[in-house]
Amino acid sequence: MRLIKKMALTLSLGAALVSSAALAQQQQFVNVLTGGQSGVYYPLGVALSQVYAKAIPNVRSTAQVTKASAENLNLLQAGRGELALALADSVSDAWKGDEEAGFKTKLDKLRGLSATYNNYIQIVANADSGIKTVADLKGKRISVGAAKSGTELNARAILKAAGLSYADLGKVEYLPFGESVELMKNRQLDATLQSAGLGVASIRDLATSIKIVVVPVPADVVAKVGDAAYQPAIIPANTYAGQTADVATAAIPNFLVTHSGVSDELAYQMAKAMYDNIDTLYAAHNAAKAIKRENAIKGMPVPLHPGAARYYKEVGLIK
Repeated sequence: MRLIKKMALTLSLGAALVSSAALAQQQQFVNVLTGGQSGVYYPLGVALSQVYAKAIPNVRSTAQVTKASAENLNLLQAGRGELALALADSVSDAWKGDEEAGFKTKLDKLRGLSATYNNYIQIVANADSGIKTVADLKGKRISVGAAKSGTELNARAILKAAGLSYADLGKVEYLPFGESVELMKNRQLDATLQSAGLGVASIRDLATSIKIVVVPVPADVVAKVGDAAYQPAIIPANTYAGQTADVATAAIPNFLVTHSGVSDELAYQMAKAMYDNIDTLYAAHNAAKAIKRENAIKGMPVPLHPGAARYYKEVGLIK
């Protein structure tokens, strides 16, 4: 009898171990790589991680603060995240392996999940600086975003198209949005270039603290960038306090990117959960309201993940 009880206990423990191992195996992690907390990527990434934690069975999801596009893509390639927000030109450079853009080799594991919203090049100057045009930045103190970030790559491209280089500027700071704004408030910087969704928190904060000028990027300068990802766009009047007129600039699409190591089922669930809960993203930031399922695969710079493709076929976006 004692032997039977012992065998039963052993079998029970074994079953429990197998069951817990199966549960652990089923649990999946989704780390959403975002950007700085003052930008749009972060609140959007937090909203996505919350959606995934609720909507996808056995998923633990987090949103990670990063230096944005370039770092996000390198982390994806290394398997240190499952989903990332990144700018179109950064994704394209990563797929090619453009070392100057921060990619030592071709990031061949990248796979597309969805297009999202556009970033707008937003050059904001202290009204007291006398800066009214891109040419006026010559000799001035400007922050161009974190080094090798998507914003910094955009800054290089726009300045070059306008006939300027960093050497022409009085001082160049490589800082995230929030830190750039603090230096501008303290009169330690004349201008900041931020590549972000409209109504970004950092510039809203700045515009309520000092008088600002939103510097136009004319369509002819945008054309000189020579990259199809850069399109002429408008920052509508009253996007920021004191900005009373429309301002011409460039817009660059953002994409959600995953990698080939993510299972087809998880990629399918990520795409589906995102669009099934799109109102949660819209509530996270005004810029997210530009995310539309019908645009999800437009201009994708990398191959679409098969799991995401399955979802888009299911909803009739792919025939």
